[in-house]
Amino acid sequence: MPVKVQNGLPARAVLEKENIFLMDENRAVTQDIRPLRILILNLMPLKEDTETQLLRALSNTPLQLELELMRMSSHESTHTSSTHLNTFYKTFSQVALLHYDGMIITGAPVEKLEFEQVDYWDELCMIMDWSTTHVTSVIHICWGAQAGLYHHYGISKYELPAKLSGIYTQRVLDRLVPLVRGFDDVFPAPHSRYTGNRREDILNCSELLLLAESEEAGPFLAMNRNGSQIFIMGHPEYDRETLRQEYVRDMERGLNPQIPCRYFEDDDPKKPVKLSWRVHANTLYTNWLNYYVYQRTPYEFVEIL
Repeated sequence: MPVKVQNGLPARAVLEKENIFLMDENRAVTQDIRPLRILILNLMPLKEDTETQLLRALSNTPLQLELELMRMSSHESTHTSSTHLNTFYKTFSQVALLHYDGMIITGAPVEKLEFEQVDYWDELCMIMDWSTTHVTSVIHICWGAQAGLYHHYGISKYELPAKLSGIYTQRVLDRLVPLVRGFDDVFPAPHSRYTGNRREDILNCSELLLLAESEEAGPFLAMNRNGSQIFIMGHPEYDRETLRQEYVRDMERGLNPQIPCRYFEDDDPKKPVKLSWRVHANTLYTNWLNYYVYQRTPYEFVEIL
């Protein structure tokens, strides 16, 4: 699929080496087609890594996508250069009058804080409210999912006894929902978080459907009944080495982390990682784009620029 990205975005070079077709702005203007416009609100500290992961996950569809990146104006990022942010990212004030076919709100390493203690919480709430009238369907990832469930449905998160990190088996609960079409009965997915949501809180909300869960890791995938709000409690977009990098980082910080569950071969950090979750991750994003974005957004939902 041709994914239109800004000229010079570093993720482009990485993905082109993987034979993923990315289209720059110069080539895109020569094509008479209305691409799906996808907005990514990137709350992760290592923004370039997250850009690459999400672009890879979105690349397995014949639909043409035009991606835009957004950051919080009320928070200063210290792990990504100001040059990168100023070149490739927009703020909410720059997109507030626009409409998008789809949106992704990423996770963020602020789980141990109460939502209201996060310095950009008010701005995030404003963006989530705006998304209900300006975006056809929104995916929320990890802490972003917890934030969305709390803001839209009043569902609280709770702190886990220890960090949940590793590859956990998920079980599909309702195979008739198009979001999990093509999934196996059980499938692996990465998790990396200190907090979670209780399944009973999701099940007790009449507006929500719980679509997949893990006996060990709890709820994994939920959505509202019309598919305009989708919540992923794990990180299916993660690269092969992401959990290793997080484990090494936590070791260097003296946090004495547990070895990520079922991630390293023989649970030995010195051994390779077996990539086992990408097929279902790709299927999840492809189903979202097809059934909840492309087939539901009007052709003239946005002004063609």
